[in-house]
Amino acid sequence: MFSNLRRAVRRGYRRAVDLSHPARSPLGSSVVNCLVYRDGVRQDDCAEVEEALRRVRKTGDGFVWIGLHEPAQSELAGLAELFGLHPLAVEDAVNAHQRPKVERYGDTLFSVFKTVRYVEHEELTATSEVVETGELMAFTGTDFVITIRHGGRGTLGPVREELEAAPDQLLRGPAAVLHAMADHVVDDYVAVTDAVQNDIDAVETAVFSENGGRGDAGRIYQLKRELLELRRAVAPLSRPLQQLATQPIPVIPPEIRAYFRDVADHVTRATEQIGAYDNLLDSILQAHLAQVTVAQNEDMRKITAWAAIVAVPTMVCGVYGMNFDHMPELHWTYGYPLVLGVMALACFAIHRGFRRNGWL
Repeated sequence: MFSNLRRAVRRGYRRAVDLSHPARSPLGSSVVNCLVYRDGVRQDDCAEVEEALRRVRKTGDGFVWIGLHEPAQSELAGLAELFGLHPLAVEDAVNAHQRPKVERYGDTLFSVFKTVRYVEHEELTATSEVVETGELMAFTGTDFVITIRHGGRGTLGPVREELEAAPDQLLRGPAAVLHAMADHVVDDYVAVTDAVQNDIDAVETAVFSENGGRGDAGRIYQLKRELLELRRAVAPLSRPLQQLATQPIPVIPPEIRAYFRDVADHVTRATEQIGAYDNLLDSILQAHLAQVTVAQNEDMRKITAWAAIVAVPTMVCGVYGMNFDHMPELHWTYGYPLVLGVMALACFAIHRGFRRNGWL
């Protein structure tokens, strides 16, 4: 209940802003926006990136924030030449599916974050998608920050609005934008991890219920696969954030490092939670398989008990079906009912014995 409340509050706090609308992309098909910030305040939107950078570097104050969505190699080549971006980093920025990392190229940092989103569903099935991932990348320099988004999620509209509402933070420069991005992404990690716990609780309740279904194994495996995808997004980010928080990097002022330590702590918490959930799912899966084995053993005991009961009349009928001339009580008037009575009495005794031992 509390995790659902946290998710609702988080959704209400972060308004969904779609910055990929064509009306917001006057600079090209992939350019979402081009903004100039000076003294912690947003200036007019820049129509020309080169002119905006020239003005910032001429005054030596402020920075340029350029947002891109799934740019092509040709679209990013001009910015790479203008800002002096490393070719290897540019290649990684164009090609998605990169591992979360932070790399330093001279005075420029290239950061890759995996964005995650919890996929709402009525009921968890063996094919349910639980975690949806995307990618968010950033080039951070002394007077510029270039953000690149891959996938339909991970919009930075809420991040920009939060920063613009805190001019003192924007005064710290591009490093503040990088921290806000990292904090935004990691907060989503924590929220998604808390939401996944609801699915784990539902599976655990179903497995240990009185009438636990035998089809729960598929749901457990699916949840483990989704948890693995979440781990791939979260776990690799811990070390890069520790480096940003502890190592002297020209782009990151000392006063910003403490903020990165806080983000790194949140990543560690999410990673530990994911590991604990994975271990819990292993235990639930083992318990489920043990329950299935016990149920199969009970079925086999019942089948064996009934086979033993049926064996008595089968044996007697087999003896009297051999068509010999001289057989016990063959021509006796009460022989037939006597044999039936003996069979019924033997079957009853065997059935009672199996019931007493818990086989039936």
